[in-house]
Amino acid sequence: MAKKSIAKNYIYNMVYQVLTLILPLITTPYLSRVLGAEGNGIYSYTYAIVTYFILFGSLGVALYGQREIAYAQEYPEKRKKIFIEIVIFRFITILIATVFYFFLFVKGAEYQIYYQILMLELVAAAFDISWFFQGLEEFKKTVIRNVLVRICSVSLVFLLVKTREDLAKFTLIYSLADFIGNLSLWLYLPKYFKGIKIENINVKQHLPHIVLLFIPQIANQIYKILDTTMIGWLITDKSETGYYEQGHKVIRLLLTVVNSLGVVMIPRMANAFANNDKKQIKSYMKMSFNFTFFLSFPIMFGIVSISRNFVPVFFGAGYDKVTSIIYILSPMVLLMGLANVLGTQYLLPLKKQKEYTFSVTIGVIVNFILNYILITLYQSIGAAIATVLSQIVVDVLQYNHVKKEVTLKELFNLCSKYIISAIAMFALCFGVKCILNINIISQNIFDLATNMKLNKEYLFNIVSIILQVGVGAITYIVMLIALKDEYVYKFIDRVKSRFFKKKIV
Repeated sequence: MAKKSIAKNYIYNMVYQVLTLILPLITTPYLSRVLGAEGNGIYSYTYAIVTYFILFGSLGVALYGQREIAYAQEYPEKRKKIFIEIVIFRFITILIATVFYFFLFVKGAEYQIYYQILMLELVAAAFDISWFFQGLEEFKKTVIRNVLVRICSVSLVFLLVKTREDLAKFTLIYSLADFIGNLSLWLYLPKYFKGIKIENINVKQHLPHIVLLFIPQIANQIYKILDTTMIGWLITDKSETGYYEQGHKVIRLLLTVVNSLGVVMIPRMANAFANNDKKQIKSYMKMSFNFTFFLSFPIMFGIVSISRNFVPVFFGAGYDKVTSIIYILSPMVLLMGLANVLGTQYLLPLKKQKEYTFSVTIGVIVNFILNYILITLYQSIGAAIATVLSQIVVDVLQYNHVKKEVTLKELFNLCSKYIISAIAMFALCFGVKCILNINIISQNIFDLATNMKLNKEYLFNIVSIILQVGVGAITYIVMLIALKDEYVYKFIDRVKSRFFKKKIV
């Protein structure tokens, strides 16, 4: 089976991952005003609850299935057998999870109507076979699916969700989008299984392997949604959940750009491991670290620079607290990027589940303890602090198992130019803000806003964001060129070769 381009698969998967966040994020300014902080908080809290049941019902099947399909890329009969067995297994486990969810939350719960609608998310999870195409490195198909379904869902949100009483409609639209999107991928299956007959289906054989992967997966997923759940549990004001969720949503979107390479590299690393190609594994790791540093530092410094202008423009009035949450959570772009390389791209594909499980489990425990203390004291701000501190613990533990492959000195050499360039970028962005705050310049912007019949502060923030992003991006790239960064020079050479080749033709 021919290898797919890592670059193309990264782009496809980034689009796939970004779309699941960016299209809902497009609706966020609208929904933050229509549903309010409380409405958004209720949705975040109830969705976090159903996520636990999806997690237990899925049992880490997606990651296991992707890895096993990657191991069997060259064997069609084996691929089909694995696919059928895993699908049957997942149907059974999701059904069990749905029964428990129904009796625990759908009957007589405080937010019963939303829990009822969110049952559709469990059904959607049962039909999710994106892991099959990811294992085959066929990311384009999942992208097409997401584009069409997500655009439709966003359109429906703007058409049908008009008041705070429409929270149920909003919940139904997104749940239906997940269900229809997952179901649509089944239309591609005949191409891969045509003429292949399978016998001796054995679902039970996968149980011990899935459970081994389920433990780190459940720890990781609980770790991701523990903050939102504990804010809803410890704080009666659901607005605090809304503030945290909105700030965390921005960070998740930025993380998607950095971490999209991880899903692409899992099948590639798994296949290299199956072929015992240690040299290739180390090469892939260094490439992933380099890519993570290249994106993480400018994104991290950039969001800190623009967040004070970005939050009132994007979320509207009443969300000032989100700015502080973004400040605190900004290091997560780098920390989660590193964890993606260390854990998802290295430990799991190379079957080091115990090491991965230990690191994430300790992270969950530390996060729970810190959340309990800090949320009580500082509410959503406390949750953000707890998240960053616990992620540092996870990164340190995971690196301890990888240090023989990549030393700290090597990592520093890889990231030093990006740190210098990002700091220079941040300094110039700060200079832009200072210049804009000069009385004569800010007054001209306010006069322009008056002439255009726009809110003065709104236009000022828009101008500030555009200038900072533009100046920041140019500064970062120019600095890397001046520092002769190998990564940037390779990209420039590739663009040049393609441009001149087309010109000659």
